[in-house]
This record gives sequence, C-alpha cells and structure tokens, in this order.
Amino acid sequence: MTLPQVPFDDRGLAYGDGVFETVLLRHGEPVLWPYHVARLVRGCQCLGIPTPCQAAIEATWQGKATAPLEVLKLIVTRGSGGRGYALPDPPAPRLLSQRTVFAPMVERWKNGVTVRICCLRLGHQPALAGIKHLNRLENVMARQEWRDAMIAEGLLADQQGQLVEATSMNVFWQQRGQVFTPPLDKCGVAGTLRRALIDQGAVSEASLSLELLPRMERVWVANSVQGVWPVHTLLSEDNVCLQRFQGDRHDKFQTLAHRLLGYAPTPMQ
Repeated sequence: MTLPQVPFDDRGLAYGDGVFETVLLRHGEPVLWPYHVARLVRGCQCLGIPTPCQAAIEATWQGKATAPLEVLKLIVTRGSGGRGYALPDPPAPRLLSQRTVFAPMVERWKNGVTVRICCLRLGHQPALAGIKHLNRLENVMARQEWRDAMIAEGLLADQQGQLVEATSMNVFWQQRGQVFTPPLDKCGVAGTLRRALIDQGAVSEASLSLELLPRMERVWVANSVQGVWPVHTLLSEDNVCLQRFQGDRHDKFQTLAHRLLGYAPTPMQ
C-alpha cells in the first residue's frame, strides 16, 4: 500500500487544523457509518473547513476487503496555505485515508480491565467539544502517565473534577440499574458508539464527579472499534485500588453495544 504524503506546509501537520475518524470495517463495509459521517461533517463545520464531497468520503472504504475486520482512518485537513494562523483563501482541504487489518482484544471483553484515574485535567473549550479534531495533545500527555501493560485505560476529568472520558474511549457507569455517560458539551470526544447507544435509549447523559465513581455499580469503557471493556479494577492517580467492580456473565450493556458493532456476545469469565 502506498501511503499518502503530507506536504510540509499542511495545516493539519502544522496546527492540528483538521478532523479525523477511525471506522471499523466488517467485510469491507463500514460499521456505524452514518454516525461517523455526521461527526466528520460537524467537525468540519465547527472548524470552518469545507467538507469533502460525499463521493470522495464514500470512496475511502469502497474496494476489496483484505481481511474480515479492518480499521479505516480518515483525516481531513484544511490543506496548505495561509500566512501563519490566517486561513488560506480559498481553502483546498486534503482528504487522507488508510485501511489496516484489525483484531479486537477479545480477552478484555471477557475478563474486564484495570483502569486508572489520570492526573491530567482537561480544559474546557465548548467550541471544540465533541468533535474529533487533530489536536489530541491532552490525550497524548495523559497516556504517558502509565507504562504498566496491566492498565488498559486512563480516565480523564475536567478542572472541576467531573468525569469526561478515557484517553481513547468513552466511559459509562451503572447506577440504580441505569447506564449513564458524561455530557460532552465543554470538552471530550463524542464517540459514535456512544451516540448510537444514546439513540437506542440504552444510555443517558449525567454528570459524575471522580470521587463518586467508586460508588457506582458497574463501569465500562468503550469505543466503536474495540467495543466494550467492563472495568473490574479502578486505580487512583497513585495506582492505589479504589474499587473492584463485580462482573456479569450476561452483560446486557456490552451485548447491546456489540450487536451494534457486529461483535458476538462474549460471557465474562
């Protein structure tokens, strides 16, 4: 595969001036595709980048599949040009894509995962909240906080200590039998699986402080590529155990989410 070359003056490279999507392909067909396109369009609109035409976006996944499961990454940048932060006039957006073979971490579906609370706190920027823009430095910095392979994810809160997301996944919890996820109107990435679950009526938005998280009945992290990982152990910023959550061999939340992604239910051990 010949990878696309990004010019030195591309604004996505220079400033993070663009958006991206990571899409699960099943037998060459994109999963949750309308949700990914909608978020891509919204991200371009938020940044004032002309959205590539629908035919160009659709062409990124059309073609022979190389494996039963692949991941398609789409990147839209504003293109090249402009003086400093000033915008090019007219802009010539650049659409890049790449497909790679993928295998989900099934053992994490079955056995659950350990997650830790990150020290880094997310800043509020409502103008960018929800979209998957190319400047993900907060997430990169948070991911540097641990190297232990036994820790699968890190949970991120905002400056007020309100839970927002994980470094590369959305976070969900169960309280009194209902499943919730944080609102993402001030910061964070609104995942496509998260949106689909809300539309299904399976998840509601609610705020939750970090100090209350250990009191919840269950916790999950999830995205549209890896699926749902039940959390069995929650660690503090200092890697002290805060809570061990009980698993469920018949995890209804995971089953529903995996049905949306085309993954078979996998009972926890």
